[in-house]
Amino acid sequence: MIALHGSTRRTVLAGGIAAAFSEAVVGKPAASTIDCKAGRFVGERLAGGVSRFLGIRYGRAARFQAPRPEPAANSAVRAVAFGPTAPQRSRRGPQSEDCLFLNIWTPAARSSARLPVMVYIHGGAYAFGSATDPVCDGARLAEQGAVVVTVNHRLNAFGYLYLAGIHPGFPDSGNAGQLDLILALLWVRRNIAAFGGDANRVTTFGDSGGGAKVTTLLAMPQAAGLLHRAATMSGQQVTVSGPLNATRRTRAFLAHLGMSERDLSALLTSPSERVLEGLAAVDPVHGGPVYFGPVLDHANLSRHPFWPDPHPQSLAIPLMTGNARDEMRAFVDPDSPFVREMSWDNLANRIGDELPVDVSPQWIVAEYRRQLPTASPADIYFTATTAGRSWRGQLEVAEARARAGRPSWVYQVDFTSRADPRRGAFHCIDLPLVFGTFDMPGADTGSDAAVRLMSRTMQSRFLAFARHGDPNLSDAPAWPVYDLVRRATMVFDVNSRTQDNPRAWQRELFARAPYRQPGS
Repeated sequence: MIALHGSTRRTVLAGGIAAAFSEAVVGKPAASTIDCKAGRFVGERLAGGVSRFLGIRYGRAARFQAPRPEPAANSAVRAVAFGPTAPQRSRRGPQSEDCLFLNIWTPAARSSARLPVMVYIHGGAYAFGSATDPVCDGARLAEQGAVVVTVNHRLNAFGYLYLAGIHPGFPDSGNAGQLDLILALLWVRRNIAAFGGDANRVTTFGDSGGGAKVTTLLAMPQAAGLLHRAATMSGQQVTVSGPLNATRRTRAFLAHLGMSERDLSALLTSPSERVLEGLAAVDPVHGGPVYFGPVLDHANLSRHPFWPDPHPQSLAIPLMTGNARDEMRAFVDPDSPFVREMSWDNLANRIGDELPVDVSPQWIVAEYRRQLPTASPADIYFTATTAGRSWRGQLEVAEARARAGRPSWVYQVDFTSRADPRRGAFHCIDLPLVFGTFDMPGADTGSDAAVRLMSRTMQSRFLAFARHGDPNLSDAPAWPVYDLVRRATMVFDVNSRTQDNPRAWQRELFARAPYRQPGS
């Protein structure tokens, strides 16, 4: 089975690249100072008129415990460098458990501006990722008229290892990473006005695992009132891990480390590098590397976000949700043996390894060959796994909202990579387009005129949604609310348009079986 982790191909040394980019573009920026409830912060004013404040600490946390807010600073804080990334098994760095930092870009650093606030939550399947990656630099998006915030938080075992099933002293451990995000949103509510933001117009948005984190926040009582719109980009959370499965994963993790569940002292005192070794444990529920994500702990999460229906708390929050037409092409090198050796003989088994729906993969292959008679085995593999795995979660959320009569705007990215057309419209291609960072390392979109136009188109829709809770624009094609009759979907491409019920036969094919959220 291919490991499906959001932003997998963006494993770059984000801090170093981002710093080099900043110096090359802006030289030595002038200082920009903000006074807010959290203290005085001295950032930098960039050449484009945007002020940025990097590495603002919003909290601290003991290992596996809920975070604590950071007290107001007694002296001015220089906010000119990113804070560390959460410990993870990737090349991003520097890494530290002391990682609760956020970053702000603002085009109008004054309290009277009252601009919409866009809080970005990074992807990485709860296991890795960082808000310091070059593709989520907020300067260009902020130039369009929003205050942009990006957040680092605890990941993998540090953020989601569920210890409450074996020890009463860690009641919040299974959702600690989510509680970090809530604490960051609390910081935003208390302080963002001083940076030019409107604390009553906060949009949380995220790609891949970041979209799943956003969806999970919609079901957490502590997040009520902290976000006013939500946007998910190729990532949703329909159900979370149950406490029994989460405890099984914890036991497998401890066993792999050779640690006893009766004495957690070694787990609490070992270096983070040692703790990360436990991530190589085999998941006792689904196989593959052990999964850690949000847990139905009946304290921080008392029910699933979108099962059996949308969490009531989420119904008043407008939602925009999208995916890319060729999601799965992001995860496999087109020149790899896996692709070269794809054949009609091994295709069904390879598709079956990826599906979160229990249907016959042989039947799936037969139906795709009937519908797409000229397609190659590799083409069918990517198309079928995208529809059955990546797209299905988005449909579960959109259709649950439609049944509840609550507004959702659904999009599909058909715009393809100009850097490598073989990857098509790959997983999270929309991220650098929305941020305007298509020319950054790891974007993989290309940067020609068509890419720039696509970026402006997507930015304008996201900004309209952040401003008004509705992505419609007076000078662009209408984007209807998604319902179960038309299933109207905005297709972002060279000629963006609304399409009713796109990929209908694929949706109907996989709708014959219930969906199982990976990691549940």
